[in-house]
Amino acid sequence: MDKIKNLFQDDLKAVALGIEFIKDDLEIQGAEVTQLDWQPPASGDSHLIELLDKLDEPENQDKINKANEEAIERILNSQPILVGYDQAINVIPGMKKNLILHAGPPIAWENMNGAMRGAVTGAIVFEGLAENIEEAEKVAASGKVEFAPCHEHDAVGSMAGVTSASMYVHIVENKVYGNVAYTNLSEQLSKILRFGANDQSVIDRLNWMRDVLGPMLRDAMKFCSEGIDLRLLLSKALHMGDEAHNRNVAGTTLLIQALTPYIVQTDWSKEDQKEVFDFVLSSDYFSGPTWMALAKCSLDAAHGVKNSTIVTTMCRNGYEFGIRVSGMSGNTWFTGPAQEVIGPLFAGYKREDSGLDIGDSAITETFGVGGFAMATAPAIVPLVGGTVADAMNVTEEMKDITTTKNPNVTIPVLNFMGIPTGIDIRKVIKLNKLPTINTAIAHKDAGIGMIGAGITHPPFEAFKDALEAFAETLTGAK
Repeated sequence: MDKIKNLFQDDLKAVALGIEFIKDDLEIQGAEVTQLDWQPPASGDSHLIELLDKLDEPENQDKINKANEEAIERILNSQPILVGYDQAINVIPGMKKNLILHAGPPIAWENMNGAMRGAVTGAIVFEGLAENIEEAEKVAASGKVEFAPCHEHDAVGSMAGVTSASMYVHIVENKVYGNVAYTNLSEQLSKILRFGANDQSVIDRLNWMRDVLGPMLRDAMKFCSEGIDLRLLLSKALHMGDEAHNRNVAGTTLLIQALTPYIVQTDWSKEDQKEVFDFVLSSDYFSGPTWMALAKCSLDAAHGVKNSTIVTTMCRNGYEFGIRVSGMSGNTWFTGPAQEVIGPLFAGYKREDSGLDIGDSAITETFGVGGFAMATAPAIVPLVGGTVADAMNVTEEMKDITTTKNPNVTIPVLNFMGIPTGIDIRKVIKLNKLPTINTAIAHKDAGIGMIGAGITHPPFEAFKDALEAFAETLTGAK
């Protein structure tokens, strides 16, 4: 009884769950309150909780754990090596003159947003399939060109993701597992195709990249018989303050440093070489696509592991966000609506000018960098918004929905902790915690380009549908 009396005599210290007004009322009464950000598993969805419980049964859990161990081992052991550059038509599986690859899951022309339409029509003109943008729009709608996701052709593409036959691409080979990944070259940061711009200046730059930049890089890599170890460069870049999605200051420096000894051995003139170096100097983004290819190469090695719940793809096309899961082999997509990106906009633009989330660059977060590694890059904060503390917290939070920490790519400020790696759809659903992606913002209309950058998250629906399909495949539960 004395303990009960003392309870009402001592200062009250309380823990409040859920609704914050309970905390407010207690504080008004003088109590010291700790607010706990708690939600019921799976947002209280009884069906999803039932599926999670089914997957937690010892027999099922054992299958999943063994499969996830294999998938994670494949990601961690992958050794992506940049072995060359070439035109897409020469190296990308299934590429042909009238095929346009795009970012995100499959999408029809009528559902493409302004940025993707702008990029597609620009690519059609660049390929000589139409004389001008107006004619290109008719060609795109006619069925004379085919569309397919980059991901379904071993490739990835920034923002609109558009890759056409004549464009030069990176060739990244996984020395351990043998798979190859491709991505196109950076147009740098100006009025560019990947953000939907398509005027003559954009076409002229694409022509120069096809005729000078791409061939010079192709020729340079012929002198690099061992290839360039991208995992090593990525690790160095993170130690130097990049997160390898939107901040690539160090990565671009390291990549061009690695390429330069081979570029200067080519037969290209000093004037052409200087033009290439000036182009690289024009923006820090030169290495951005390179890290996307590294991530794609590593994650594709882990795709198709039976019974694995590890996410191997996250991408978006401005209309839908799509994911693929290792245990659901092939091109099995789970989608939900593309989301708004929240962050600072360039001067003169308003929130309503923004297009929805777009691009294959979320492959970096799928691998564990980008938004997952923001703790390495406090300088990213002015671009995407928030505070340095927010950046640190995001990296810590992403440990909750991943399977392991990658010892090959570490974060100095967190005592050299490995990047959070291996998104598990079970953890996303159970904890109601979605992956954090930092990304650029494209204008909603074609022809304008990048207008800001910020933070976004995938739609919950994609993970919900993936969990339901996985549970049915593994256990027969629906």
